[in-house]
Amino acid sequence: MATTQIRLDPLQQASCMQALLKLRGEAEGNPSEGCAWTGDLHGVWQLHQQEPFQALAQLVVDQAWSYLDSLGFTRSQVALHLQRCWPVISDWDQAVGRHHHPNAHLSAVLYLSGTGCGEEGVLRLHASHQPNELVAGLAVGYGGPIAEGHPLNQSHWDLAPRPGLLVLFPSSLQHSVLQNEDPDELRCSISFDFVLTAPEQGGSPEYLAPHPRHWGALDEPIA
Repeated sequence: MATTQIRLDPLQQASCMQALLKLRGEAEGNPSEGCAWTGDLHGVWQLHQQEPFQALAQLVVDQAWSYLDSLGFTRSQVALHLQRCWPVISDWDQAVGRHHHPNAHLSAVLYLSGTGCGEEGVLRLHASHQPNELVAGLAVGYGGPIAEGHPLNQSHWDLAPRPGLLVLFPSSLQHSVLQNEDPDELRCSISFDFVLTAPEQGGSPEYLAPHPRHWGALDEPIA
């Protein structure tokens, strides 16, 4: 995973926050008790196409390309698609359960609020396995040979939100958001899902799905 800090203009930040609250409307959260309001479950999943979020989305896209660069991807051999973009608003005592995004390859979260202390609810990234424990099960504690809570053998990593913080990570990574414990603060963020395919032009793709422009929608057969 990777983090970077995006400079948010205060007026732009305020405008985005107001727009998100307007999109949420009278809703208090998702149907599940104690769950934050997530726009993807309320028809708001193409936020990057709306003003004033288009400029912010482009900044995130630029960072997504840089993320791929850092992983060794050759840009000419891959196409990057912004598939979904949705807001998440967590009020007091609300959280988001542990999950991952099976319909995407790369995910990102941009925070519009937060103090950096974590009281508004941290992003928790869960380790799928702990290779540094060497012998499976040693890092669970209970007097074992590995010091409990050692930074190289933790089961998760927490990240406190602050305005402009951008987090990028593989969509297959399990993550959750802990409860907002500050009754006076909203936790506001924007989530992004990206998909990788082969480029539109070039030879037959071997390792990636073909570019969507080469796909063909099929009609349901008539019974």
